[in-house]
Amino acid sequence: MKPSRRTVLAAGAAVTTFTIVPSSVLAQASKKKKSAFPDKEQVPPSERLNIGFIGAGGKGQANIRGCMHHNIHTLCDVDSNRAAEAFKHFSNAKKYDDWRVMLDKEAKNLDGVVVTTPDHSHAVATMAAMKCGLPVYTEKPLTRTISESRALAKYAAENRIVTQMGNQGHSNDQARMAVEWIQAGTLGDVKEVHCWTNRPIWPQGIVRPAAEKVPSSMNWDVWLGPAPDAPYSSKIAPFKWRGFWDYGAGALGDMAAHIIDHPVWALGLGAPESVEVQFKRNNPASAKDSFPVSTELTYQFAARGALPPVTLKWFDGKNLPPRPEGLEKTRKLTKNGIIYYGDKYDMIQDCYGSSPRIFPETDMKAVVPQLKQIPKSLPRVSSHYEEWIQAIKANDPAMAKSGFDYAGPLTEMMLLGCVATRVGPGTKLTWDSKNMKTGNDLADRYVQHEYRKGWSL
Repeated sequence: MKPSRRTVLAAGAAVTTFTIVPSSVLAQASKKKKSAFPDKEQVPPSERLNIGFIGAGGKGQANIRGCMHHNIHTLCDVDSNRAAEAFKHFSNAKKYDDWRVMLDKEAKNLDGVVVTTPDHSHAVATMAAMKCGLPVYTEKPLTRTISESRALAKYAAENRIVTQMGNQGHSNDQARMAVEWIQAGTLGDVKEVHCWTNRPIWPQGIVRPAAEKVPSSMNWDVWLGPAPDAPYSSKIAPFKWRGFWDYGAGALGDMAAHIIDHPVWALGLGAPESVEVQFKRNNPASAKDSFPVSTELTYQFAARGALPPVTLKWFDGKNLPPRPEGLEKTRKLTKNGIIYYGDKYDMIQDCYGSSPRIFPETDMKAVVPQLKQIPKSLPRVSSHYEEWIQAIKANDPAMAKSGFDYAGPLTEMMLLGCVATRVGPGTKLTWDSKNMKTGNDLADRYVQHEYRKGWSL
């Protein structure tokens, strides 16, 4: 850690200003080939953080863009081809293909780390960064297993680490407005919520593909990280890993952090009492390797004080929730969304918490005067990244609203559905959150993480 640098940054956080790029410069830049890393307004040099990135290709590019008004100090990626554009654009950044080496050499020079790896490497890379005393922004889902989420949240809390999970919709203005509506009692008692996604958009319900030669551009050992030793396949890395048990968390792990996040937040749901899963497996041989092509899950949550119990249903793949009776016939269900059923009003919301709308339209018009009176109880921020950055500058973990204190339990709830799915169709698990037990021996085994030698937390 470098307290002196962060003390200076914290002192200057309240007076941060921006330099405006002249329009003539922007016009000249627009004639060039479109870059994955367009120019951004810069904060003064004394206010910039030095940020390191574990993962610089794919989604890593989006996370780099989100932090580009600060110093892109260090880039690490196991695949030099996938990271080539970032490596070229940020020519002055230090480059690595092994995040362990990166942290060993660069931690003292960094003010924060962004982890954008496949799910199975999130926990080990994040914990290593936190043990260096570094604030961390980790992509969703926070981890691949429940035990890992519990460990990260515990360490971050005990050491007051500034953290943020990459469910960007949590910082969406409209999402925060919807939370305020619901918590003000606009919908009345909400007893049922339906959430859905069109994912997966990658292969699932398949057996592991045949082995291939590892490309010279890839550090396959580091890509595997804590996962079991296995041969390389281009049908798994770099993109199609999400559907495999060893590496991803399926559609639920990919999208629930963007979708279920909002009712969990708005209704204060906490840990579920139980989860039940239904699905059909088209290829029985795939059970040992990958998630099914679609699932339907039912979570049960207990009453919270005066708030009633809640049933939350999750639909993915080709499954869609029943169409609400009050929804206008002209309105189609979007590819991802949420429906709240309240005893006063019903509400629909898109992915990332955007476009909240009470339905039918007549109800929305009737309630508008009431909605206008609801105060803004949640802060509005320019971006999910900036919320994390300002929390670093202030050394205040509570400023990051999807810090691991929130994101850890959210991830645990999501992953409990993955555990039930892995046990098999028709599985119903009860959940003892305190002891991380389900009462099912096989499920309890999947709650815990097994690490390849040399890669444990």
